[in-house]
Amino acid sequence: MKISTKGRYALRLMLDLAKHNTGELVRMKDIAQRENISEKYLEQIVTSLKKAGYVKSLRGAQGGYRLAKEPQEYTVGMILRLTEGDMAPVACLEGDTVDCERASVCTSLRLWTMLDDAIKSVIDHVTLQDMLEWSKEIPSDYII
Repeated sequence: MKISTKGRYALRLMLDLAKHNTGELVRMKDIAQRENISEKYLEQIVTSLKKAGYVKSLRGAQGGYRLAKEPQEYTVGMILRLTEGDMAPVACLEGDTVDCERASVCTSLRLWTMLDDAIKSVIDHVTLQDMLEWSKEIPSDYII
C-alpha cells in the first residue's frame, strides 16, 4: 500500500488547519507557502474536504478555510479514506465482507486480514490532535 501525494497533502492541509485553529480563517496561499505545496493542487484537495464537511470556507478577500470540528474529532483514517478510498491492502478485503470465491481455501487471507487490522488500528486511532502533539516535538528551527 502506498499513500498518494493527494492523501499525504490532504493530511498536511488538515494538520496545518489544526495548527492554526484559532477560530480565524486561514488563507490557502498561507497553507501552500508553509507546506511548500502548489496552491492550485491544494484547492483541488480542499474541494473534497469541503464536500465531506471536514472544512468550512468563506470566499472573498477576507475568506479562507477552517476545520469544521475540533482536531480530536478527525482520524487519519477519515482523511485518507476520503482521498485514497478503501485502505484495505488487498481488493478482497474492501468493504464489510470478504469478496472472494477462494476465501475458504485461501492461505494468505489470514495474513491480509492481519495486515488490514494493523493498518486500521493505527489510522483509525490517530487523530489530528495526536499529530498536533507530535509536531510540538519537532524543533521550531527545523528546516526541510
